[in-house]
Amino acid sequence: MITVTEATGTPGALKRLADEGVSVWLDDLSRPRIESGDLARLVETGGVVGVTTNPSIFQAAIGAGAGYEEQLADLAVRGVTVEEAVRMMTTADVRAAADVLKPVYEASGGRDGRVSIEVDPRLAHDTAATIAEARQLFWLVDRPNVMIKIPATRAGLPAITEVVGAGISVNVTLIFSLERYREVMDAYLAGLEQARTAGHDLAAVHSVASFFVSRLDSEIDKRLTVLGTDAARALKGRAALANARLAYEAYEEVFAGNRFTALAGTGANRQRPLWASTGVKDPAYRDTLYVEELVAPGTVNTMPEATLAATADHGDVQGNTVTGGYAQARADLAAVERLGISYDEVVELLEREGVAKFEAAWQDLLDAVTKSLDSKGVDGE
Repeated sequence: MITVTEATGTPGALKRLADEGVSVWLDDLSRPRIESGDLARLVETGGVVGVTTNPSIFQAAIGAGAGYEEQLADLAVRGVTVEEAVRMMTTADVRAAADVLKPVYEASGGRDGRVSIEVDPRLAHDTAATIAEARQLFWLVDRPNVMIKIPATRAGLPAITEVVGAGISVNVTLIFSLERYREVMDAYLAGLEQARTAGHDLAAVHSVASFFVSRLDSEIDKRLTVLGTDAARALKGRAALANARLAYEAYEEVFAGNRFTALAGTGANRQRPLWASTGVKDPAYRDTLYVEELVAPGTVNTMPEATLAATADHGDVQGNTVTGGYAQARADLAAVERLGISYDEVVELLEREGVAKFEAAWQDLLDAVTKSLDSKGVDGE
């Protein structure tokens, strides 16, 4: 494990991000990272003020086995189902990480110091089951700084409203399109209105909307490469930034509107945009591209470890790189459309693929834990 302080010796660009109003969260979690003190070091000296997880992260951590042997043995003796075993391990990690982040949570008034855990991705198209799972995860983790991740599928939207309405903080994940992002913000506001009616303290409810970045470039760049024209090549690496910048424009509009203003008067918090999938997938691009070019106040950038270390080592943060770029962003997406690449088709594909990838990772995790339980002489089914 490479820590930020080992890579650079100074917070540098990460401190400048914080000064610009960007919260730096780590997109990774494992028991060895917690137990070794690495997470605490990143929080204390590396500028990290939150943690996000997803099924792929847990599959990598628990699938590797290190740090989970004792708990797996106990679970095997109890004869629990594989689903229960996975939830006991993942919620234990999130609970421990939440304890590490508690000082940040308290110092920031609940804005940061958050640790996110996702509902079972197999429930992405089942509203009622997603709501029930979110409530259960909130109860299992039992920490005020947990955020429950709900996918921004069509079925996820009413679940977001109901869960926020219950006074639970939510991280909305797998957002790719501007249209869906506006629906997510609407679902959040509806949830706040329900929470107010139910008598919940709106100041205690926080939310982020995870807008995925690099995956859009990966898909559109692939299509631009096939076209092979000079015009197509000139647009590579531009669509994802354009999409994210226009998302921030929508955020500014919605949370300056009358509907939120009425809620803010009773303590409600804005739902901050969170830039997710910020690791660069094309080695031709600067490895800090989706950090340096998405600097704006009131945002979160959740980074995989490699991107976090790269930003600390050689990141070049030069102030707000979002709000002045709306006209160019619209021009870039329009240019992509003119080349015959459908924005709507791409974002719909990415949502389907995003859910499928998390479902596959979750199944791989279940299979790995089943094997571990079976090896101890217990039927994990």
